[in-house]
Amino acid sequence: MSNTPMAASPLTRAVLEIDEYVSGLGWDQPARLFALVDTARLRAEQPSLADRLGPGDEQETTALTPIEQDAIPTGKPLDEFLGTIAWPDSVAGCALTVERLMLPPSAEAQVPQDLDEAALAAWVAGHPERQEVRMTVAVLRDGARDSALRLRAKDSPTEVLTGSALVPGLAEALTATFEA
Repeated sequence: MSNTPMAASPLTRAVLEIDEYVSGLGWDQPARLFALVDTARLRAEQPSLADRLGPGDEQETTALTPIEQDAIPTGKPLDEFLGTIAWPDSVAGCALTVERLMLPPSAEAQVPQDLDEAALAAWVAGHPERQEVRMTVAVLRDGARDSALRLRAKDSPTEVLTGSALVPGLAEALTATFEA
């Protein structure tokens, strides 16, 4: 992708590629799930896809190709849905994009106690310091993980934060989809 640094690890490049793709769809999108497959293996097993994968190069031996999966059911909590996933051996990893409202750490002391999930979501949605964020989290079978965060208020490819520990809970939930 045009904004993906070539020096980045294959997993970081995949995360940024997914972030750029979803960014092109605009905000207020549903969560999206992607399988990550080894590009060289995909090219070898599916030669008919070679044109769509672009020209092969020396980085392809470690490259990952994201493949968007079917829509995530809207009526099911995300954690329950993730608990139903089982990946075939050909899938090297997976990634998920999801949009959420977040508050700065300074707002934690203001959170009313004993709110149920719906009431807490409504309270956060009405908070003046809320920020809309898109999180793209990816994991590999070997435990590697990476994430990209994009704030709606700073929606630019140069304002995407990346790191392996940005969304640990979601990374752990995705990792669990590979456990037998």
